[in-house]
Amino acid sequence: MIKAIIIVNNHGKPRLTKFYTDVDEDQQQSIVRRIFQQVAQRPDSFCNYLEGSIPEFESCKLIYRHYATLYFVFCVDTQESDLGILDLIQVFVEALDKCFENVCELDLIFHSDKVMYVLDEIIMAGMVLETNIIHILQAVNDQNKLHAKSVKSVDVESGQFEEKARRTLIAGLWAARGREWREEAVAACASPLRVSW
Repeated sequence: MIKAIIIVNNHGKPRLTKFYTDVDEDQQQSIVRRIFQQVAQRPDSFCNYLEGSIPEFESCKLIYRHYATLYFVFCVDTQESDLGILDLIQVFVEALDKCFENVCELDLIFHSDKVMYVLDEIIMAGMVLETNIIHILQAVNDQNKLHAKSVKSVDVESGQFEEKARRTLIAGLWAARGREWREEAVAACASPLRVSW
């Protein structure tokens, strides 16, 4: 079982943390610091596995990959396959790369909701759900289409609301001030609204 996923930059700033076990916030910060200290001091030529290095988790190992300015660290049970988790990290990074077109640290910061959605398509409750990148990207694309459709419908609804508000304003000005104020009412709304008298 996967106990935690931590993405941290070269300076120790966490960019994504996802814990699948019950750990309070102070312990989470301590775990992130400890993991960064252990992973950052290792040269890239060393293997990507650390055994039993987090006291908060009983019998765990750290499996990580270092990409450019980010460390992708998975804290897993000792029963998990080291090479399987390395492959899972690779799938996660490739999925992010396809979603963001050359993913970088800023994408993780400004689009954390999408990053979490991609992660949730791959892993849920510490268990691996999907490793096929085609299925992962299809689910992400479906989600993006739903999002675009909902944003479009909200824009249409708000546009209709604004149109009705403009017409109500014009009608109110017309009734209150009379015919000579017609041009002022249309100008006050500043919209390309056709008014028929």
